[in-house]
Amino acid sequence: MTDLPEQRGRARRGDGFDRKLVAPMILGSILNPINSSMLAVALIPIGQAFGAPPSQTAWLVSGLYLATAVAQPVIGRLVDSYGPRLPYLVGTALVGVAGLLGVFAPDLWVLVLSRVLLGVGTSAAYPASMSLLRAESARTGLRNPGGILAALSICNQVVAVVGPTLGGLLISTGGWSAIFGVNVPLSVACLVLGSALLPRRTALQENAPAATRRRGDVAGMVLFAATLTAFMVFLMEPRLSAWPLLLVGVVAGAAFALRELRAAEPFVDLRVLSGNVPLLATYGRQLLAYVTSYSFLYGFTQWLEEGRALSSSTAGLVLLPMSAAAIVVTALTGRRAEVRGKLVIGAVVQLVGSAALLLADSSSPLWVLVAIGAVIGVPQGLNGLANQNALYAQADPARMGSSAGLLRTFMYLGAIIASAATAAVFPHGATTLGLHHLSWFLLVVAALFLVTTLADRSLRRIGPAVGPAAA
Repeated sequence: MTDLPEQRGRARRGDGFDRKLVAPMILGSILNPINSSMLAVALIPIGQAFGAPPSQTAWLVSGLYLATAVAQPVIGRLVDSYGPRLPYLVGTALVGVAGLLGVFAPDLWVLVLSRVLLGVGTSAAYPASMSLLRAESARTGLRNPGGILAALSICNQVVAVVGPTLGGLLISTGGWSAIFGVNVPLSVACLVLGSALLPRRTALQENAPAATRRRGDVAGMVLFAATLTAFMVFLMEPRLSAWPLLLVGVVAGAAFALRELRAAEPFVDLRVLSGNVPLLATYGRQLLAYVTSYSFLYGFTQWLEEGRALSSSTAGLVLLPMSAAAIVVTALTGRRAEVRGKLVIGAVVQLVGSAALLLADSSSPLWVLVAIGAVIGVPQGLNGLANQNALYAQADPARMGSSAGLLRTFMYLGAIIASAATAAVFPHGATTLGLHHLSWFLLVVAALFLVTTLADRSLRRIGPAVGPAAA
């Protein structure tokens, strides 16, 4: 991106990032992690309420991530074309509707529908936020809004790791439905802030060609959704009899590739993306990082409640040191734009944490379980922030919304794989043997993450911002 002289002049005069945008950006972006993490301690109570085993309650996890993985890049593309405000408002309103549906759900599958709607609704804020950051960067001449990126990451990390504790407290006072009801006031707050503070369009959309704004490549979006849905539903219950899903995924994927290569304004520009190997590598690392993170969040938490026989609120409290570790690490490293060191350390600590699960059993003292959580908190504070910074440096500014949406898509692909792995190792309950099987799976995933990080030389080129770095 070329800095215009007047932009640099404004930056030197202190015309920094518009602070009024921060509150709706942060509040909207935490809707997904708070709904993801609170559910971790609610799966057992929900299963008991509806008489459902872990293999069925796993759909509460996968339903949200399936919807989010599909919706994030779609809504991100709409943000790129039409501006951040309308997608943000529609998405956050849907969160409130989904929360009400969850509170009054009569059975498990209506609850799954509520989670699907939550997945779609929570998909708007992150691409809208990244698009706003890129637009503000162009306006002010500040290349790397390190302070705001760190603030977004810290808030998401805090919510994700405090979520189980908050969920446990809500369940102990209002039952499992309380974790759905909390979405209603959050939705209202987002609607008020978004309506008052977010611009309808940014300069990036105003300067986009009119043809780009008119065409949304609906066919590409539909084929993308069909491809992703078919493959992810297969991943949830992989078996030979489900081969038609793989066939649908392959056919839809081929049609999607042909469509995008020929479209004048494609939903996902495969020609540009295929030439951006560093960005593809970032997407791959995001998937691997979150397979480990979400496997731990859901698998370890379920085991704490069943295998270790802790209550939902106690299990949430055991995970508090994980939150503290993630917050401290993100706060200490958030303003540093370098990513390679963070990813290498995060990968190594993920290996240590995955191996530590082999030490856990039904007689493990609480301090051992607390220590395992604290170890896992370190990579949670490093990997997500590092991949976010890498994306900011590697993505095409004109497609920041859809690129950010794809980053979240790969994150949720990792979550779905984690959910499928958890369901596979806990077919009839969260046993210690199943936890140890999960540990071996995570060791393989963490090792792949380390190898792909060490092999990516492009990460060395992502360093301190040129000019003012703080927002």
